[in-house]
Amino acid sequence: MEVQKETYFPKLEDIEQAAATLQEVVAVTPLQENFNLSQQFDANVFLKREDLQQVRSYKIRGAYNKISSLTEEELANGIVCASAGNHAQGVALACRKKEIYGTIYMPVPTPKQKVEQVKMFGGDFVDIRLIGDTFDDAYKAAKLLSDSLQKTFVHPFDDEKIIEGQATVGLEIIEQSKYPVDYVFVPVGGGGLASGLSSVFKLLSPKTKIIGVEPAGAPSMKKSLEANKNVVLENIDKFVDGATVQQVGALTYKICQENLSDMITVPEGKVCQTILEMYNKEAIVVEPAGALTISALDFYKEELKGKNVVCVISGSNNDITRTAEIKERALLYSKLKHYFIVRFPQRAGALKEFVAEVLGENDDITFFEYSKKTNRENGSAVVGIELEKKEDLQPLIHRMKQRNFFGEYLNDKPNLFEFLV
Repeated sequence: MEVQKETYFPKLEDIEQAAATLQEVVAVTPLQENFNLSQQFDANVFLKREDLQQVRSYKIRGAYNKISSLTEEELANGIVCASAGNHAQGVALACRKKEIYGTIYMPVPTPKQKVEQVKMFGGDFVDIRLIGDTFDDAYKAAKLLSDSLQKTFVHPFDDEKIIEGQATVGLEIIEQSKYPVDYVFVPVGGGGLASGLSSVFKLLSPKTKIIGVEPAGAPSMKKSLEANKNVVLENIDKFVDGATVQQVGALTYKICQENLSDMITVPEGKVCQTILEMYNKEAIVVEPAGALTISALDFYKEELKGKNVVCVISGSNNDITRTAEIKERALLYSKLKHYFIVRFPQRAGALKEFVAEVLGENDDITFFEYSKKTNRENGSAVVGIELEKKEDLQPLIHRMKQRNFFGEYLNDKPNLFEFLV
């Protein structure tokens, strides 16, 4: 008869030991009350600013704690890891601090800014290898090297020492908060942070509701909890790169299944809105994964009134070259950006008529691609239009149809939309 292995849950003494280990390298990040969010949600909203760590994310906590637990022999043999970016930076800094050598695998689409940061933190102590399209591709390559050379694999989330390191975020929140915390919103990728943090609150503040937040395009934890087993997603949207995995950890799934009060997903467009709002209103730079928790507040608006709420801002490693895409996704989600195929009569003055008679006073053409065809009555153009208010869409479509300019609306045709724009 097979003996069922007992589910691992972090112990308080191990988390406190991790906190002691991390004192030499990890900052105790602020727990800041946010005036704008508190007013917006009629609650006391605090931000746990893990974006202010030296590596600009909480990942240094787990990485350094894990590497500090290795034997001299294991350290001498070097380590291997796979990462979408933030874990790699934590591992790189830990390698430099410990003066050990690490091989770091990252997906090819990893933002250049994150790759450069890994090089900067690790220096000559790390070898960076870009491979595959997703974290899971990089993970497979890293595991292959680790197994073949017997090097220690430093997992980004599914490891006891990693989870205990990330749990110190929860320990700090409890120590810093002057009031009982009613809700904590925590981002979920592989589940390491959510597992560690939720375990601390289960032990020290069991009435606190812990809400896990995933991107809608990669709901690996939510799907697993719904299926009552750890599932593998076939297709994922890689935009929220710091919280996008096809499968969560075996350890983290079990812990989150037990500890989380709720697990929700947030649309990527909503995340983009939050990134822009945090920068414009607060001068805070957050990466997509770092914006997940604030993005989730809208979905709990009624429940949060009068409550003490903490959002973990997990990281700020955002690549400025992604700004145009972030703005585009935010506008599309807000229903302020719309794409059409417009049929232009092939006659002089058609474009002038479209601008003067079809576009509304505050409508703005932001994309226009047209090629004149011979021997045709009409020529098609792909036109992107930004509106001032989402209510302006139907009047615009009405005017386009009335004057025979309307061809097709592309926003609700994802395959065609992705191909053309």
